[in-house]
Amino acid sequence: AKVKARVAPSVFSSAIVSRCRWTQRRAAMATAIDRSLLHHESLRAVRPQLIIIVLAVVARAVVHALADHPELNSSWDGSARQVVTKHYVNLGIAVAGPHGLVVPNIKDAQDLSLRDLTRALAELTAAAREAKSTPTDLSGGTITITNVGVFGVDAGIPILNPGEAAILAFGAVQRRPWELDGAVALRQVATLSLTFDHRLVDGQGASLFLAAVGEILSEPTNLIALG
Repeated sequence: AKVKARVAPSVFSSAIVSRCRWTQRRAAMATAIDRSLLHHESLRAVRPQLIIIVLAVVARAVVHALADHPELNSSWDGSARQVVTKHYVNLGIAVAGPHGLVVPNIKDAQDLSLRDLTRALAELTAAAREAKSTPTDLSGGTITITNVGVFGVDAGIPILNPGEAAILAFGAVQRRPWELDGAVALRQVATLSLTFDHRLVDGQGASLFLAAVGEILSEPTNLIALG
């Protein structure tokens, strides 16, 4: 059985949940990151045999950041009035299939190396584009990534999947002026956007999670350490 933790919200959190009934439950934020270092020679030297696709790198960063910010990997049980935190990551990937957008998910993504995650992503997205995703593929997701950059979109406010606390959008990579070591240079810059359920995650938690993902993506040594 999957490991989950159930806790009743605090008095303060209960007030937020109640308030969110009458206001917008979803909130969003965005941050720009310098992802030029994803092309760093050290990555190619360490894994010359591995084609590191951007989506797999983002996925690995998200999974790693969730370890310190598990509230982003939770759901709200309205009948029991409890926050359910999953200690496993079924990572949803939004894919444009022949019949519209679908979100298959990689089961237990927290146990996969970057190499295995890359392979799983390739298989999952290929099946979705051929309308071959199974019901198992499409159920049980805990958090989602959507790559809006493939459509030339810089940033967006993605819609939460029901039962999930957050969805991260990865925008198009653009060459932009960026301060680096006291000088301005053209760098490969992308925008990360996060939509989250304010009943489960407050602005501080969402900000820290988004910053953690951005930090991992900005430094190649971080990616190497993740494995």
